[in-house]
Amino acid sequence: MFNKRSLPVLVILLSAALFIGFRSMGTISNDPPGKYEKILHNVGDILAQVHYSPRKVNDEFSKEVFNKYLTVVDAEKNIFLQTDIQSLRKYELKLDDEINGGPVEFVPALSLIYKNRVLETEVLAKEILAKPFDFNLEEVVVLDAEKLEFPKNAEEKKERWRKRLKYLALERYSDQLENQEKNRGKKDFVAKTNQEIEKDARENVQKVINRMFERLKLKYNDDERFNQYVNTVTNTMDPHTTFFPPRDKRYFDEQMSGRFFGIGASLRMEDGNIKIASVITGSPAWKTGQVTVGDIVLKVGQGAAEPTDLAGYETEDAVKIIRGSKGTEVRMTLRKADGSIKVVPIIRDEIVQDETFARSVVVAGEGNSKIGYIMLPEFYADFDNPRGARSAVDVAREVIKLKEQKVDGIVIDLRNNGGGSLYDVVQMAGLFIEDGPIVQVKDRDGNPSVLKDRDKSVLYDGPLAVMVNEFSASASEIFAAAIQDYRRGVVLGSTSTYGKGTVQRNIGLDKESGMFSSNSELGTIKLTLQKFYRINGGSTQLKGVSSDVVLPDVLEKSKVREKDDPDALPWDEIKQSPYTTWQAPYDIATVSSNSQKRVNNNSAFNQIKSSTDWLAEQNDKVYSLNLNKFRDEKKKISATVKQIEALYKLPKELSVESLPGDEAKFASDPDKLSRYKQWKKSLSNDIYLDEAINSVNDMIYQQNLAFKKSGIKGGSLEKPVEQ
Repeated sequence: MFNKRSLPVLVILLSAALFIGFRSMGTISNDPPGKYEKILHNVGDILAQVHYSPRKVNDEFSKEVFNKYLTVVDAEKNIFLQTDIQSLRKYELKLDDEINGGPVEFVPALSLIYKNRVLETEVLAKEILAKPFDFNLEEVVVLDAEKLEFPKNAEEKKERWRKRLKYLALERYSDQLENQEKNRGKKDFVAKTNQEIEKDARENVQKVINRMFERLKLKYNDDERFNQYVNTVTNTMDPHTTFFPPRDKRYFDEQMSGRFFGIGASLRMEDGNIKIASVITGSPAWKTGQVTVGDIVLKVGQGAAEPTDLAGYETEDAVKIIRGSKGTEVRMTLRKADGSIKVVPIIRDEIVQDETFARSVVVAGEGNSKIGYIMLPEFYADFDNPRGARSAVDVAREVIKLKEQKVDGIVIDLRNNGGGSLYDVVQMAGLFIEDGPIVQVKDRDGNPSVLKDRDKSVLYDGPLAVMVNEFSASASEIFAAAIQDYRRGVVLGSTSTYGKGTVQRNIGLDKESGMFSSNSELGTIKLTLQKFYRINGGSTQLKGVSSDVVLPDVLEKSKVREKDDPDALPWDEIKQSPYTTWQAPYDIATVSSNSQKRVNNNSAFNQIKSSTDWLAEQNDKVYSLNLNKFRDEKKKISATVKQIEALYKLPKELSVESLPGDEAKFASDPDKLSRYKQWKKSLSNDIYLDEAINSVNDMIYQQNLAFKKSGIKGGSLEKPVEQ
């Protein structure tokens, strides 16, 4: 049924590249003196010897890293002064020396200045928030850091902070006024004066600012700034070459596998505290009988080790600390509702995130046709568990289930699918074609290899549509490109997908263990080693995959794709790999043309496009600080967004049915069952899915005509979808 064999060439190439790289690095005679030096020098060696397209680490590279790093540390350009930047300029052309073997001096020097400026800025913010704001003045605030320079002096910095804090207060002031207007006259509602509302707004902003500065002082330490520095170096090579400190690498692996080891409780931020939001029945936290919703998490310790104080931590950071290896102990210091403090030891166990896995339903099409729908949120693969979840295996299982329901066509939804396992995408594409190439991969030496489906069997040979959007990336683009190049099905979505056409691999920084351990104590690099190419020769890098049918959406004008990153590797092309297009009983060009005509004549899609264009014009991050103008702008934007949200919903719902036994899987978990039903409900109203169904119906209609001419009994659709 599903027995694909591919990718040995890739494994050999990767192994050889890493072996050569680390063998040559072993010739360095002396280790650098400190941890920072060891990490940075090893990173520099790996980038130079293994990266797909390494840039020269010279003064030009140093200057670029210098300027980028300043905007990483001070993203809003409201902590440093220009005099601080000038004092640091002596390092501007020396960072290449640090990377190539010199002592790390830049980050420690910057950290000293930064920590002092944070303390000064905290005092400044409190002084500003101690005085009332006048929301009747005519002034604006610029919140786009790219349009700003660092403040020239303390006075300019104070004015920038005054406007920023005024904007935050204005948001809350406007919201409270709106709430008061809605509830005025209601029983037991106590109205406040404008002065009281303004004071409440400032106090609310002060709480937010307090949390921010606590995080900057306690959590954002020298190590965090150094990690960001290393990551700036790697990102300057290309956006997907990334440095992971050990803890962050573990978090990345958990997200890829669809499972993690934790305590079975979710967290939320409330009033500056991290609280227990829910506890999963039967989980390790639940079994203790001492963890309840509403408990404040004060500290987290790894067994008997000194616990970490969570003051100033974000929820995501707290989650990273709580998660860990199966069977290990985490000790949580909780403040209970009665004010008592309790230390609760919990043994971590596996928590399975099965809602991230492939799932399917049957949607009623035109006439009596039945269309199978498969949602794949990512190309997941549990690399550490031979029996763990694999996306290609799961999709094959869903296809078989849909065939048992005798569907006439299938839609595969890869919207927001950021990619994942290369092996699985090759296997998955092979479900829908006979044997042949799926994707080409080229290494830094220019050697191309072709990853093929070598199984002549086809699991599903009927009408097929693939849904994509701006966030369909990497493996998603490989799949969509293969389906498009083989003319196997129609691709519908945004003008183009994300445009990530590069291959990464995790490499540990410990030279002694080299490629054999991607979880070293020094950290890990997710390194770009190769580049993807379609079987037609064009790269998916930068350009992505252009949809056969363009569906207007709200993100089209947003700068979220690979092409919008100045460090992205360029597009190019190589020789086409020989392949034979799919001989379908329907014409993809005709199906695409019919679909595009429907979209162009659809009033909802036209309104989405015009509204999106208008919103893009408003998104310049220059905002009025005058209450009346602010509220007027907010109302217009809110109304436009609501209009778009309404347009996304169909006037007549699609009929969406679960496959036998699917809902029963959630019978013991009311929350999951509720989320599953809500997911089905969202599909029934999805205007984009509706057009994908229409395209599949066109294929079914053409197929039936072809079958009738040849005397073969076709499906149930007897007329084309109306234009």
